[in-house]
Amino acid sequence: MEMTLTYQQAFEELEQITNDIESEEVSVDDLAKKVKRAADLLEICNAKLKLTETEVNKIIEKISAKE
Repeated sequence: MEMTLTYQQAFEELEQITNDIESEEVSVDDLAKKVKRAADLLEICNAKLKLTETEVNKIIEKISAKE
């Protein structure tokens, strides 16, 4: 998995792939490649969201402990 992409970059590429498929700009020959790339991008986005959620929860716990 290519974690060097930022969430925004992965999301934008995923949007572009979705738009291409919806507008039928993807040939049948490239469709499987695009779907595979989209799946990889979804994994990247999910991993980054989970990491962010974990970090935010740690911060909230730290703040709550000080109260």
